[in-house]
Amino acid sequence: MIERAVAADAGEILTVQRAAYVSEAQLYGDPFITPLVESLEQVRKAVEGGVVLKAVEGGRIVGSVRGQLSGTTCRVGRLVVAPDFQGQGVGSALLAALHEQVPEATAFDLFTGHLSGGNLRLYRRLGYRETHRERMDDHLTLVHLRMNPR
Repeated sequence: MIERAVAADAGEILTVQRAAYVSEAQLYGDPFITPLVESLEQVRKAVEGGVVLKAVEGGRIVGSVRGQLSGTTCRVGRLVVAPDFQGQGVGSALLAALHEQVPEATAFDLFTGHLSGGNLRLYRRLGYRETHRERMDDHLTLVHLRMNPR
């Protein structure tokens, strides 16, 4: 079941986020990537200030995604799925629900690292197309993608 997150969910969302991003940190050799060092208060503020959806299975939060409307573009962030639920459609369902929750958006923008093959495949399968790449340092290039729902 996918539903809107509330401030009280911030701790559990942060736990899922940290579990989900460990593999990304290992992939890029950086244990200090932003999703791993984000504070509980920062997650709480995100929940209170934007659209944050959670996927719940058996009373447990197993995934989450954030959306922030800027003009007519929704910036998508922190799509996370608990490691034991990855590959089961939770990420796809969260993104589809976000698209429905922000019907006024004419575009959805997100980014991921260039080595994150699974993420890139998921986003492309859901209609996201690469717009540009941004080299951050020797080990990381961000791939920016956009999806226009109409």
